[in-house]
Amino acid sequence: MTEKKHTVLEKSSKFSFFKAKYQDKEEVVLWMNTVGPYHNRQETYKYFSLPFCVGSKKSISHYHETLGEALQGVELEFSGLDIKFKDDVMQTTYCEIDLDKGRREAFVYAIKNHYWYQMYIDDLPIWGIVGEADENGEDYYLWTYKKLEIGYNTNRIVDVNLTSEGKVKLVPNTKIQMSYSVKWKKSDVKFEDRFDKYLDPSFFQHRIHWFSIFNSFMMVIFLVGLVSMILMRTLRKDYARYSKEEEMDDMDRDLGDEYGWKQVHGDVFRPSSHPLIFSSLIGSGCQIFAVSLIVIVVAMIEDLYTERGSMLSTAIFVYAATSPVNGYFGGSLYARQGGRRWIKQMFIGAFLIPAMVCGTAFFINFIAIYYHASRAIPFGTMVAVCCICFFVILPLNLVGTILGRNLSGQPNFPCRVNAVPRPIPEKKWFMEPAVIVCLGGILPFGSIFIEMYFIFTSFWAYKIYYVYGFMMLVLVILCIVTVCVTIVCTYFLLNAEDYRWQWTSFLSAASTAIYVYMYSFYYYFFKTKMYGLFQTSFYFGYMAVFSTALGIMCGAIGYMGTSAFVRKIYTNVKID
Repeated sequence: MTEKKHTVLEKSSKFSFFKAKYQDKEEVVLWMNTVGPYHNRQETYKYFSLPFCVGSKKSISHYHETLGEALQGVELEFSGLDIKFKDDVMQTTYCEIDLDKGRREAFVYAIKNHYWYQMYIDDLPIWGIVGEADENGEDYYLWTYKKLEIGYNTNRIVDVNLTSEGKVKLVPNTKIQMSYSVKWKKSDVKFEDRFDKYLDPSFFQHRIHWFSIFNSFMMVIFLVGLVSMILMRTLRKDYARYSKEEEMDDMDRDLGDEYGWKQVHGDVFRPSSHPLIFSSLIGSGCQIFAVSLIVIVVAMIEDLYTERGSMLSTAIFVYAATSPVNGYFGGSLYARQGGRRWIKQMFIGAFLIPAMVCGTAFFINFIAIYYHASRAIPFGTMVAVCCICFFVILPLNLVGTILGRNLSGQPNFPCRVNAVPRPIPEKKWFMEPAVIVCLGGILPFGSIFIEMYFIFTSFWAYKIYYVYGFMMLVLVILCIVTVCVTIVCTYFLLNAEDYRWQWTSFLSAASTAIYVYMYSFYYYFFKTKMYGLFQTSFYFGYMAVFSTALGIMCGAIGYMGTSAFVRKIYTNVKID
């Protein structure tokens, strides 16, 4: 094949499978990707792991182009079909399957489990079904004829459709001929809009989606109003009461009924228990929030769904680049809490999320290798991920930690911390931190659970998520609701003269993760038809990672908002 450098956009070291422009009669490559059960989207195998035959044309190698593509199990193999730009091909036999007993059993198993396969032409995905069974489930048929209809606009491919025909009964010890045809047709679809046919506006822009956003906004307005009203009125009364106490003499003050959050002013800024773990969690949560924000903005600007693995590659790159955020917030908080083992804190903060993700991936990888699935992560990709962790994430985290310790590591609290901790008085059961933590996640979960359904469906089913404007709104709503809820919880806790607010504010917001994970169980059993060890472990393993990361992010947002609130109220009150 002659290379035309002025018209070809090379994207592969061996062969370009995506070309911006073609010339007449120029070769168009049909790549075979993966095959697997329709109901188990992540359980995929190489296309030629089934005993399909390959066309006679010389094979072309394909290398993984991006880290995301390798991690998502993309396994492109050349089909061997001879396709040329604007050159129609009548029905042509390209190979023959010698159907012995073993090959027949492989096809029967695939048909019983509703196996679908995926192909690519010029980066456009095409799906087809392997075969079908008769109504009684006794006879099985293989689709042998791939009828391709390719749309072009000037010198670009803008549309591909596949029709499967030629139903042939699977009979042992027979020969099955595989054939294909290509029909080229002129199309008015613009090259920039060629992915629009894969989107589902009726699903993502359904009235329920709009209603859920509106509903969440109403909740935000109500919550912000409620928090403002309660806190402004209550705090005004508290300040008035404390000012009155200032004017009393010592005898009156001793006889007076002292209670409320002012009484714990000497302990409220006491370092949290386990400050090393706490500051690492806060730093990681701030980084996850920064990654979420940047990736959503990038996805709103760029159509990341048009390139395989681009969303995952972008997320990994942004996560590595935002490591100083983790170091800055985690390191400065640890310094303010009087922590001395800052290097250990930096290591824990840097590797907390990567260790969780890689540990889960490593466990699932064993199952993928056992299944010979395409999702099995290659050794080279594992090495690349480890190199990113040690040579990018860790040094950037160190830079952030040093900046955080030097710029905002001084404990400039508005109140002095007493040498002896104040005893925590008895309080009603519903004011206990454990109860507050359990209840704190309900409202944040309530503001996002409709969006969770759309996100889950796009990830676990055959939908492409593209409404990132909705996702940005939901992230903003989640932040506001989380901060409002944790501020109210912390106010009640401090009013009960319990100064253990740091972990309580973090965990009450982080408990959103528990409700999201519980919802994932409902989604698995009632909204999907997944089955098998591989798909089940993949689903619950990565849902646990997603829920934990969401919980850490919410916890950090809740803590940061509450910390600002606590600092504010104790700055405004006169303390001897």
